[in-house]
Amino acid sequence: MSSSMATASDIQMDYMKLLVTQLRNQNPLEPLNNNDMAAQLAQFSQLQQLETMNAKFELANSNFAKVLDTANRTYANSLIGREVTFLTETETGDLEEMSGIVKEVFNDPEKGSVLVVKAGDDDYTLGLGGIISVKN
Repeated sequence: MSSSMATASDIQMDYMKLLVTQLRNQNPLEPLNNNDMAAQLAQFSQLQQLETMNAKFELANSNFAKVLDTANRTYANSLIGREVTFLTETETGDLEEMSGIVKEVFNDPEKGSVLVVKAGDDDYTLGLGGIISVKN
């Protein structure tokens, strides 16, 4: 959450200050409506609960992403020395199925696990999503 954004607690505190000022300066013949005040306080409470849930979901999502990244790295490393089949684009723009042996795995901060596959005399780099099949 951005520091320029007010939290539900900040908004609620501002509301309470405004409410106290209104109560001090209200016309005794026309008092504030208690139902409106109660409804507004309930809305602030709901907003705080939603903010708390959102923060917990963000934390859970972050933890899940870390676990998934670790699982992908482990899987990629397990492919070293194994034969994989993948698609590559030919000079004419057609897709061709190729097979080769995974000889190296490295981590690209933007792409994740990247495999270096030796197919014939050439080396190809591909992500885990580019694998069609794996053989022993």
